[in-house]
Amino acid sequence: MIVFANSLLIGVICMKRSLHEPMYIFLCSLFVNELYGSAGLFPFLLVQILSDIHTISVPLCFLQIYCLHTYGSIEFCNLALMSYDRYLAICCPLQYNTRMTSNKVALFIAVMWLYCFMKFLIIISLNIRLQLCGNVINSVYCSNYPVVKLACSDTRVNNIYGIFDTILVIIVPSILIFFSYIKILEICIVGSKETRQKAVSTCTPHLASLLNFSFACCFEIFQSRFDMTSVSSVLRIILSLYFLICQPLFNPIMYGLRMSKIRQICKGLVFSQINCP
Repeated sequence: MIVFANSLLIGVICMKRSLHEPMYIFLCSLFVNELYGSAGLFPFLLVQILSDIHTISVPLCFLQIYCLHTYGSIEFCNLALMSYDRYLAICCPLQYNTRMTSNKVALFIAVMWLYCFMKFLIIISLNIRLQLCGNVINSVYCSNYPVVKLACSDTRVNNIYGIFDTILVIIVPSILIFFSYIKILEICIVGSKETRQKAVSTCTPHLASLLNFSFACCFEIFQSRFDMTSVSSVLRIILSLYFLICQPLFNPIMYGLRMSKIRQICKGLVFSQINCP
């Protein structure tokens, strides 16, 4: 379902020239990232389910850490860029086409993906040098901090860079998101009814996606950093998978239903297939 929904919308955006606009290109990048994040979870999870012994090799564990953490970084940065795009579209409509050109959108997306991939390589290189004295992780999948906690060597450099990485991944995009929505709110207060309707129609799915992802991330951070043994193990598993299952399902459904252009094109594709002899 995740592969079908995200692949469908990627195909629709790529094939329809009417959707070759900054907002939809950012959406296409978001949907590609959902597939990337799912690829970092489901193959490993399927092997674990089919295996009698639930183990994973150290190289594969580090590969999964890299995939899942870069997925989270790209997701949040992509949502931050989308909030800035909505700010320009609503607050600076006359300058939008000059300030958000196709070349700039491509550059933003390329830099974002490259930045997230390169940044986390530093964390992986710091983790690889650690001497691990344990081999049990109380998690459905490999995660960075639980692996660091298994180390019996000095982890101060990992912890310091981890704080720095958290600032880069969470604080910096959050500033851009808060700035964009404060400006949008100001325009909605003093603007016309048409401006408010435009803001609601385009910002509602983005806000819903942002809140959904933030909730999932907060739980995952709390679970990895603090003692969560008081929480039911079943609930911990469900909320851990929520981070990687619900968001990739939520985004294509939310944007597919809420964005009128995408909804109409998808309806047309469905009806054309039904009417085919």
